[in-house]
Amino acid sequence: MFSSVALLGFGQQGWGDQLLLATLMTLAVSVAAFLAGIGFGILGAWAKLSRAGWAHVAADTYTTVMRGIPDLLVIYLFYFGGSGAVSTLAHLLGAQGFYGINPFMVGTLAVGIVSGAYQTEVLRGAYLAIPTGELEAARAVGMGRMLMLRRITGPRLLHYALPGLGNMWQQVLKESALISVTGLVELMRQVHIGAGSSGQPFVFYLAGFTLYLVLTTASGGFLRLAEAHSARGQRRA
Repeated sequence: MFSSVALLGFGQQGWGDQLLLATLMTLAVSVAAFLAGIGFGILGAWAKLSRAGWAHVAADTYTTVMRGIPDLLVIYLFYFGGSGAVSTLAHLLGAQGFYGINPFMVGTLAVGIVSGAYQTEVLRGAYLAIPTGELEAARAVGMGRMLMLRRITGPRLLHYALPGLGNMWQQVLKESALISVTGLVELMRQVHIGAGSSGQPFVFYLAGFTLYLVLTTASGGFLRLAEAHSARGQRRA
């Protein structure tokens, strides 16, 4: 028991520093991927709600493809495909060797695009849930689009979308572990490195289990507070 505590402690002999930095890296890549997903989700929801046929077809294709293939395959395609493209371009310019692209950027983009496909449906459903009477009343009193967005559409959309977006955040947080295949030293990869180096796999994988549980539990509590805050002033049936 003492050796396990020392192994996970801070200082020269322990792995606590590395695990803490890896946990922060997991948070960083998760936040970046989630925000990227919101960007893709907003564009996708706009396209699906648009009257333009081409936009609707493009959004349908995007959500169908991204939700139909494994997330790990998307990461592999982006990392190895992107690295291969960069290396080919470098060879054409006279350079030699293999050129890998930044794993943080690849992970953020790959997980963000996949998450965006699901967030598209969350945001589209939230917009459709806004009572049409509220929008019509806003137009009747002469509100412009930006004022409606700030006072009516935005707050109501956020209220209806928060539960779904909360689920998507938890999903992104867990999917960030897949980015370890690119070599990015986030929590999952650091746990794997520690397990192999120390010969104590159970200790490190249990530590990883605990740290991921702390992150998801803390996120769940924060999301519940955010949902309660967004519901203030809402009439309950």
